[in-house]
Amino acid sequence: MKKLLCSSILGAAVALPLTAGAQGAQAEPDYTLTANMTLASEYLYRGIAQTNNKPAIQGGFDFAHKSGLYLGNWNSNISWLTDGVDDRTAPIEMDFYGGYKFELGSGFALDLGGLYYYYPMKGSEPDPSPNTFELYVGGSWGPLTLKYSHALTDLFGFPDSKNSYYIDGTLNYPIADSGFAVLAHVGYQKIKTNATCGDGSSDYSYTDWKVGGTYGWGGGWSLGAYYSDTTAEKACWTGPVGGKNLGDGRVLVAIGRSF
Repeated sequence: MKKLLCSSILGAAVALPLTAGAQGAQAEPDYTLTANMTLASEYLYRGIAQTNNKPAIQGGFDFAHKSGLYLGNWNSNISWLTDGVDDRTAPIEMDFYGGYKFELGSGFALDLGGLYYYYPMKGSEPDPSPNTFELYVGGSWGPLTLKYSHALTDLFGFPDSKNSYYIDGTLNYPIADSGFAVLAHVGYQKIKTNATCGDGSSDYSYTDWKVGGTYGWGGGWSLGAYYSDTTAEKACWTGPVGGKNLGDGRVLVAIGRSF
């Protein structure tokens, strides 16, 4: 989220060369193609560990048309589908998304789209499937964004979890022309499921938050660091390896480059 954690923190657009217009003026390109790569100390998604405290290599591609239409793909290694499971291979998450962004005036913008999370695997497959499709609507004003995502399928393999949702707000505030930006984020993940955890009274739903910053410099390079924590209950979110709460607080550091 993207959008996805590190790509949203470190991603930057690099447009194709512009076409010269009348009297030497530069015309807006019909479209841009960009790519990004990131090396992170860990992959956290909505505050939950995805790589069991191990590093993540991530990257993707984006196509954006001047009309506001866009398509993209983002990928990362994961371990949560194979941790503690010997007869399954599922090393990667592949995200495919598309949507439409447009200005509303006075600095406001709206983003409408869909996102499909795909987990290719071999061997035993969980039921229901972890593959998930969400629709989202996001609004932005200056450095502030607010987004609502709604699952039209079961959410990441939780049984009977259709219509689960995630709502989050983010502040990404640049500090003058220093290259630094301050990041603050809070979100709420509602998981509608009949599954129980712990003594049966615990809830898989939780709030997550993070705070940190980024620094960008020439050549499309960026460095980011932040602290993330959640209210995820250990009875529901204990990992199969090490017995740790996957939503515990931790620091994440990432370096990336856009092309």
